[in-house]
Amino acid sequence: MQGLLEPEDYVHVLGPKLSPLDELRSVCHATGQEDAFYLCNVDDVVHKMELWRQLLPRVRPHYAVKCNASRVVLNTLAALGAGFDCASKGEIEEVLSLGVDPSRIIFAQPAKPATHIRFAAGRGINLATFDNEEELYKMRALHPKCRLVLRIRCDADDATYCLGIKYGCDAERDAPRLLRTARDLGLQVVGVSFHVGSGCREEHVYRRAVRAARHVFDVAEGLGIRGMRLLDVGGGYPGDPEDEPVFRKMAKAINSSVAEFFPSPDVDVISEPGLYFVSSAFTLAANVHSKREVRNEAGDLESVMYYINDGVYGSFFDVLNRRRFHGLPLEAHGESCDAVPSSVWGPTCDGTDKVEDGNLLPPLELGSWLLYHNHGAYTVALATGFNGLPTPKVHAVVSTSTWSQLRDRAPFTESHFVPSLATGRRHTSASLADPHPCV
Repeated sequence: MQGLLEPEDYVHVLGPKLSPLDELRSVCHATGQEDAFYLCNVDDVVHKMELWRQLLPRVRPHYAVKCNASRVVLNTLAALGAGFDCASKGEIEEVLSLGVDPSRIIFAQPAKPATHIRFAAGRGINLATFDNEEELYKMRALHPKCRLVLRIRCDADDATYCLGIKYGCDAERDAPRLLRTARDLGLQVVGVSFHVGSGCREEHVYRRAVRAARHVFDVAEGLGIRGMRLLDVGGGYPGDPEDEPVFRKMAKAINSSVAEFFPSPDVDVISEPGLYFVSSAFTLAANVHSKREVRNEAGDLESVMYYINDGVYGSFFDVLNRRRFHGLPLEAHGESCDAVPSSVWGPTCDGTDKVEDGNLLPPLELGSWLLYHNHGAYTVALATGFNGLPTPKVHAVVSTSTWSQLRDRAPFTESHFVPSLATGRRHTSASLADPHPCV
């Protein structure tokens, strides 16, 4: 269970007519504030859960903790009844500390260290994935009562990251042998999982994957394995607002495929979404602390180099995977303002710590803020303290209507919710319910 609250546990309740951008401005303009930080909009996470349940009513999401383990995200999803996909002892420990029941956790890591298996067994985590024979021998020795899920490989043709090169057995060639081994070892295989790839944009892959899972179920039945009752359709779902039409197509493909190949309601269907829930909920605000003008021999300005207090070793690891970023100035500039080719550099001594290159930006003064929207997935989680530099903190906000939904749902308590900086006065239950409380 949670003990004393840390600063990042708090959620700032927005007063009437205030927006998340109002709060972001208030943080940026606070005296002495120059550290990069994230603004997390809790309403966005709640909206994503509502949309998921509308479009995929049969599929229970197990949030991929690896994507973003910010306490406010875990608290919100726990309060909304989500399950959790944990891949390590540390992630399991973090989720259990919220008071989440172990039955809501899947240890979705096909290659687990022995110490992590022992820890999971001792904490009552009784659902885990595997994709190889050696893992079965480890599970028999260390956690023989665990319910096992066989991960198969089925890669999307259009995905940002292919996970099948590392995890997932061949459904035709490997699955029968692994199922026989599990049976002979007296282990209980209860289902099949797959992951089509992170950042998937192809809906048709789900029919191929669900059909392959159906094949594995049939093979298991032929081997005398009873109790196969779980289908895990993995993660990789897009989370940016402009990608919602893609997600809707994916949901339709999943629903039709599950209905075709697993019509029985006796088969539970789960998933492992990560970036879907957090990508659009987070905006990074980075401060311009230095700049350098680049001029040609004639003295004409060619470009400007800006230096911000976050970079590749912090929130922009995906630069290494060729993802492009474009920060937007917090302060608006008129149309008459001449934009200049600019590069944006991170704060470390590494010469490759470059966030942007060649984008057009208006002239920025020192102390200006650049905003990076849709920045919640694999950003917070991958930030390091290289060069002794701080990692960005999370400042969470919530509307009064969403606050009223969450305040009484564990693991949240009333003490988690505090007034927003933009509101400028302390919120109590009475003041949040009434925009004009008696004082």
